[in-house]
Amino acid sequence: MSNPSQAFGGFITILTGALSYGFKGIGQIFYFATPIMLTGLSVGFAFKTGLFNIGASGQFIIGAYAGIYTSVAIKSIGPAHWVLALLASFVAGSLWALIPGLLKAYANVHEVISSIMMNYIGMYLVNYLVGNSSFLFDQKRNQSVPVPEYSQIPKMGLDKVFPGSSIHGGIIIAIIAVFIINIILNKTTFGYELKAVGYNRDASKYAGINEKKSIVLSMAIAGALAGLAGGLLYLAGSGKHIEIVDVIAAEGFTGISVALLGLSNPIGILFSALFIAYITEGGFYLQLYNFSPQVIEIIIAVIIYFSAFSLIIQSFVSRFNKRKGEKE
Repeated sequence: MSNPSQAFGGFITILTGALSYGFKGIGQIFYFATPIMLTGLSVGFAFKTGLFNIGASGQFIIGAYAGIYTSVAIKSIGPAHWVLALLASFVAGSLWALIPGLLKAYANVHEVISSIMMNYIGMYLVNYLVGNSSFLFDQKRNQSVPVPEYSQIPKMGLDKVFPGSSIHGGIIIAIIAVFIINIILNKTTFGYELKAVGYNRDASKYAGINEKKSIVLSMAIAGALAGLAGGLLYLAGSGKHIEIVDVIAAEGFTGISVALLGLSNPIGILFSALFIAYITEGGFYLQLYNFSPQVIEIIIAVIIYFSAFSLIIQSFVSRFNKRKGEKE
């Protein structure tokens, strides 16, 4: 059992461990934040439009497979090869999310049910496709083959700023995606229509908005972001491979935490992804104090619960003040 000094040392390690290696540690934070920033953005975008995209994990792994397949199956087309592979991830994730979107819009099937099912279908489908592909499957390691160097996401000079880390240009792409989604949601008529359908589907239909089209497009965009996250992680050239195991991609569920912590606001999601990546990186060093790194998952869960409780309290206070005002 750990003594109080070990517990205190472990707590300090969580707060400072990510910075103990200087710029390398900071680079690792950005590396870990990249995929969960986009899966969080995927979930948060759907939240803002009245949908709960719990299928980000399936969209993530489908996007990862499409990116890896494009990078390996197609011969080098030069410096733009990684762009093509990322585009494949983007489209594959969008198409995978399109299914629960269509079911929701035209058959009123709840997106939580259909997207959970799509998570498992996506996981087993990718396992099958990779495991039965002679040019994609590394039989000795039971995983996908490494992506060719010509299709890896370039470092864009970030490896010079953060030497020794796994950082790559994907973090720049993720941040650009955050600002694009923020503009779409808050500065465009299209974003206003998507949010209006989320607030009240019937009222939006009465106002002349095609609510079915908005639901389908909302899920498609959310899926595209999750698929892009898969491409950014597996095309980074950091030794990440699709393993043939019956485990749903954790990045999708972490995205739910990121979205909740960021209140589904794109800018908030950016910072919440960095925060979760920061304490996750610090948690790797907890073993020095005889703690399991899984302690970080407990801490993140507690943070999410308290975030949810704060929203409940805020809603309660708002309703109380409204009733009080009506009586007066």
